[in-house]
Amino acid sequence: MGPPKQRSVLAVLLHQDGRPMSYGALVEAVGGAEVPAHVRNLVQKYVSGLRRALAGGAGGPELTWTGSGYRLSGARIDDVAERRALVDAAVAARDAGDRARAYELVRRAEELWRGEYAEGLTGPYLDAERRRWAEKRLLVLEARLASEIERGRAYECVHELVRQVAAHPLREGLTALLMLALYRAGRSTDALLAYEDARRRIAESIGADPGPGLRELHRRILRQDPALLPDAVHAPAG
Repeated sequence: MGPPKQRSVLAVLLHQDGRPMSYGALVEAVGGAEVPAHVRNLVQKYVSGLRRALAGGAGGPELTWTGSGYRLSGARIDDVAERRALVDAAVAARDAGDRARAYELVRRAEELWRGEYAEGLTGPYLDAERRRWAEKRLLVLEARLASEIERGRAYECVHELVRQVAAHPLREGLTALLMLALYRAGRSTDALLAYEDARRRIAESIGADPGPGLRELHRRILRQDPALLPDAVHAPAG
């Protein structure tokens, strides 16, 4: 598929799901809002290179000019489509009260992540997609860990949550899950200390207090709320 920038053009067009993309929008997606003339010319060169790479197979992917933009047809990002389907099915199973199926589906969705999204490819469009899917990856991780805790595996989740909180120190949803897992594992003092650590990090980083969800969980742990014990858990996100 050619050099990295040519593959970036391909990735941007794949993300359009068969919709045409104007030449100007494609240039901006790959090079930014203000790019020199030679970069604009290079994008046209990359499109030509992709056309040559895709040519020759009947019924295969085809890159065409529609009059309003470039359209890539006959191709899609299969792992993204599968991941979306799994997450949607997991949400439906959770809403239907089928915790076991929701857990299995979200676990399978999480397993589809192998490295960084669009790894090695650059450009404003793909950089934004990378950030968006990094957030989605964390949401799926949180959903899987919440399911693990609900299934009575709080003790087993503590180590992974400690590691994830260290990697994402300002993410209150992970801190809430860590506090909940510690509390359910019989370590209420450590759960309160996890809150204090988070409160200090947030104050030092942005000069604010934790969000209302995390503060409420802290209050409930302080008063040893029995509703936080198994079969009555709702881990708040920040």
